[in-house]
Amino acid sequence: MGVIKDRFKAKADQLGGEIKDLLKEHGSKVIGEVQLAQVYQGMRGMTGLVSETSLLDAQEGIRFRGYSITELREKLPKAPGGSEPLPEGLFYLMLIGELPTEEDVQHVTSVLQRRSHVPNHVFHTIEALPLNTHPMTQFVVGVMALQTESQFAKKYAQGLSKKDYWEAVFDDSMDLIARLPRVAAYIYRRKYKFGDHIQPNGLLDWAGNFAHMLGYEDDTFKELMRLYMT
Repeated sequence: MGVIKDRFKAKADQLGGEIKDLLKEHGSKVIGEVQLAQVYQGMRGMTGLVSETSLLDAQEGIRFRGYSITELREKLPKAPGGSEPLPEGLFYLMLIGELPTEEDVQHVTSVLQRRSHVPNHVFHTIEALPLNTHPMTQFVVGVMALQTESQFAKKYAQGLSKKDYWEAVFDDSMDLIARLPRVAAYIYRRKYKFGDHIQPNGLLDWAGNFAHMLGYEDDTFKELMRLYMT
């Protein structure tokens, strides 16, 4: 299936078993009480769901898989000569639940590069919009035009079993993440740079390539994009 997908499945299967056992033993345990005011105030102070990936504390701020932003800036792998973490590292951490090695991050980068091709009809669809269309509207249209490439849609039409939904959704998610910088950069250059588009550079990381396609080759800007997209 692929290294990342295999690791994700192994972690998901393990966690699924743990949750099943937890619910079997403690499923009836009461974990709090709810006041009417909390319901009207957006569930403030209520325990409404379990999040394995992040925790937002009113005093400390957000943590991803138990790590603060400061810790992640220190621990996650960086581009050669860079000082900011690569977004691929945080993606791996969120997906697998473990801090990635340099090799893990390089693998994620290569996977995203292989999946990043955007078919021409997506650009043609965007070009059909008036130039004064809001960039986010163009972005939504571009994303919707990518539906033709959906693995889930194709396999669902062929009778995909429910137990295998996750795999097709995984592939669609990876494809979309890989293609979004290309679509976003195209819209930026169309609206603000007179349609003078820049082809992707397959040797760059995910955020570095986005900066390149926007038209910014300065290393400082690429570092900014790596931090921002992380």
